[in-house]
Amino acid sequence: MNFLEDKSFISVKDFSVSGESFSLLLNEEYQILKTHPQPTLDKLGSYYEFEDYISHTDGKRTLFEKMYHFIKRKAIRDKVKLINSYQPVKGRILDIGAGTGILSLMLAQRSNAAPNNVGIIDAIEIDEDAYEQCVENFEASPWGDKLFCFHAGLDEFVDEPEDEYDLIISNPPFYTDDYKSDNVSRDLARFEDALPFEELIEAAALLLSDNGIFSVIIPFKEEQRFVTMCKELDLFPLKITRVKGTPTSEIKRSLLAFCRMEQTPLIDELVIEISRHNYTPEYIELTKDFYLKM
Repeated sequence: MNFLEDKSFISVKDFSVSGESFSLLLNEEYQILKTHPQPTLDKLGSYYEFEDYISHTDGKRTLFEKMYHFIKRKAIRDKVKLINSYQPVKGRILDIGAGTGILSLMLAQRSNAAPNNVGIIDAIEIDEDAYEQCVENFEASPWGDKLFCFHAGLDEFVDEPEDEYDLIISNPPFYTDDYKSDNVSRDLARFEDALPFEELIEAAALLLSDNGIFSVIIPFKEEQRFVTMCKELDLFPLKITRVKGTPTSEIKRSLLAFCRMEQTPLIDELVIEISRHNYTPEYIELTKDFYLKM
């Protein structure tokens, strides 16, 4: 990734803590923004010394926090499609790399919207701040007695497996480029070396029940590699949904479901928008239960 060719996206100022001005550079190939200039490692912590820092909270006390969560909701829309692509599962569920618990909570909500229909949902999260927020979110939900989050890496969790799972889900980190930011938590969430595909697939093969489903969302460019790796451990594609932003845009994401039985997978395509904020009927049908306005 060559940021020397990136375009200036916007110039901004940090009014909360440092009072410094900086630029956000846009990498068009990967559609990500990079802070420029980047702070040195010895000064990085000082930018987070602010009691109202909201990266891992759900606070909506101010206009700024409301704007933050509006953008956050947009960022998780791909995850919503993963949950709604399949029928509710009442067995035991595992969410690998749970973050703040959004996918687990959606699964719980989708189980007929009745607490008694929710099976046990275990979640794993390695980042401490995200883990603490996940626990808080679980405890505040109607399904708190059936949602459990473990502060551990996947390797620790599978070291002594005690249960099999009827559904395993993951929105794994998938950037494989050498570039890293100065934010360790962000890198854990975004880069594949924090949770290698090999480690994820091996865990799924170990923990999935005989009739279980293993579901992931990954970049389309990694689809064939991921499918091949799964087949090597006798996990076979059951359904493949390829996602694109508009009818004319390139495919960006693949929603993959695997099982232990080899068959011809169902392959389809999902388009999110016809035009800006004009969502397709298929996307609305998939996401309407999770948004107040959809």
